[in-house]
Amino acid sequence: MNHPTPKTLGYHFPAEFDPHVATWLSWPHKEASWPGKIQTIYPYYSKFIKELAKNELVRINVTDEAMKSFAMVCLEKENVPLDRVEFFFHPTNDAWCRDHGPAFLINPGAKEPKVIVDWDYNAWGNKYPPFDLDDVIPTLIGRHFNLPVFHPGIVMEGGSVEFNGAGTLMTSTACLLNPNRNPQLNQQQIEEYLFNYYGVEQILWVDEGIVGDDTDGHIDDTVRFVNEDTVLTVIEENKSDENYSLLQHNLEQLKQMRLLNGRQLNIVELPMPDELVWEDQRLPASYANFYIANKSVIVPTYRCAKDDKALQVIQTCFPGREIIGIDSTEIIWGLGSFHCLSQQEPAIP
Repeated sequence: MNHPTPKTLGYHFPAEFDPHVATWLSWPHKEASWPGKIQTIYPYYSKFIKELAKNELVRINVTDEAMKSFAMVCLEKENVPLDRVEFFFHPTNDAWCRDHGPAFLINPGAKEPKVIVDWDYNAWGNKYPPFDLDDVIPTLIGRHFNLPVFHPGIVMEGGSVEFNGAGTLMTSTACLLNPNRNPQLNQQQIEEYLFNYYGVEQILWVDEGIVGDDTDGHIDDTVRFVNEDTVLTVIEENKSDENYSLLQHNLEQLKQMRLLNGRQLNIVELPMPDELVWEDQRLPASYANFYIANKSVIVPTYRCAKDDKALQVIQTCFPGREIIGIDSTEIIWGLGSFHCLSQQEPAIP
């Protein structure tokens, strides 16, 4: 890494709870991601966009005019204000913009205050080819807005990393150290890339993801920063559930962690929803897959008795934001929810 990196140039990846210009999405169109059910997701997806559009722009990657027209019909049905939605003709393979979308870093004092990092993308360890279109999305967006684009040259997904905006990144060994991502790199080498291309000072690791998560354990289903020193972490209350011991292990790890200032984390426990199974497949349903918008937090719900409790717990962590629950029972059949589908574009202070 002899060439300048975002970190050496003073850039950092802001926290999701910092102000946004926009939220980026890639319009869902891949039938194989929601086999037999893709038509059922559009009303809920459009409700998500309606909530986002209240307080920030929504920027959507679409393949062509036909997909744009279909998207507009779906959005109009939900009374989405289309003047808050911008479409970009950037063809994608799939809808998971958290993982294939741009990582926006900022340095308010620089001549170019915003840059993009375009990590390599291999659809979670080459599980769902092709992914060639998704892999170039960040560079296309950089080209459109004339932003500098950095190419670290290793595989990384946005859902695998979580930020407190004050120098700390949280991730999981289950995902980032999986040999299906960067088998040529050890943990220390991966950390060097994270330091240099996200502009952070500290990396904290938990081990486990949740059962049913085809990403090999993304952090955005388990542990989320809600401010600089507080995390929400999911807990399974049923001791006979497969997730119970995995999540207890993560909890114990979180209790041992110290932030850069030497403080312990404030840990808020968030229940897991009841087990959700479709066609004999356990789905990775988690309330932690919420998205922090400018004035709201959009939380997946699952037609479950624990939905209200989860919303109440999240509300305690975001006193200044409205907590919006949107039914994600259909969307989660694609093995992800609102956070997986979205990527924030930060405002420059």
